[in-house]
Amino acid sequence: MECQECHKRPATLHFTQVINGDKTEVYVCEVCAKEKGYMTYPEEGYSLHHLLSGLFTSTNENQQNTARQQTSNLQCPQCEMTLSEFKRVGKFGCSQCYQTFEDYLDPIFRRVHSGNTTHHGKIPARKGGDMRIRKQVDAYRDELQRLIKNEAFEEAATVRDKIKELEKEIGGDEA
Repeated sequence: MECQECHKRPATLHFTQVINGDKTEVYVCEVCAKEKGYMTYPEEGYSLHHLLSGLFTSTNENQQNTARQQTSNLQCPQCEMTLSEFKRVGKFGCSQCYQTFEDYLDPIFRRVHSGNTTHHGKIPARKGGDMRIRKQVDAYRDELQRLIKNEAFEEAATVRDKIKELEKEIGGDEA
């Protein structure tokens, strides 16, 4: 297919635009796409930083304007880095930045880490048998405390029995 603008080069890009239910498709070459403003490239090209910094921006224009107004004065007291500088650079200036920009980090981490904001680690399949069981025991103990607090004693007894079984497996007498 040839470019719909210049009719000289092959069309390498396809743009679809839907406005009020009207669908418009355009097939253009890269040169015409740049000339007509369909796409723009930074002079130095795209880097990994540009790709990741796209995760820091929200898609809703109102959210962007509100966030800009709220964060325009947000600055780290120790290194004086602003939130906008952090978004541009992709790195913090000091350890105090984590506390200063704490409210803005969770959404970023969720996008970067597929919805997770905490790291639980990974246990090797071959060597981590006891470690996996100990983690399960700890999880059961937390559940047991919650059940006791909620006075669900029958369920708590079941969880207690599971803890005892797992402790027998690892051969320890953890109390």
